[in-house]
Amino acid sequence: MPSLVPAAVSGTPAAADPIRFIVGQDRRGHWVAVASHGRAGGLFRSREAAIGFAVGETGHRPDAVRLSGERVELRL
Repeated sequence: MPSLVPAAVSGTPAAADPIRFIVGQDRRGHWVAVASHGRAGGLFRSREAAIGFAVGETGHRPDAVRLSGERVELRL
């Protein structure tokens, strides 16, 4: 997770943390995409579908989607 620097310390206005996604498999083997803030995500049939969703939701930013080697759980 990126650390936030207060605007008073950095001298610049605090920008909203851009949405980021983690893509991986849950304990049942389903592909999952979960937003870092935990308020968006989904279950998918394939890795490509999960990545495609996450890439679309983040505006195609190359640094916004990470693949996880650990289990990822979608909390409803």
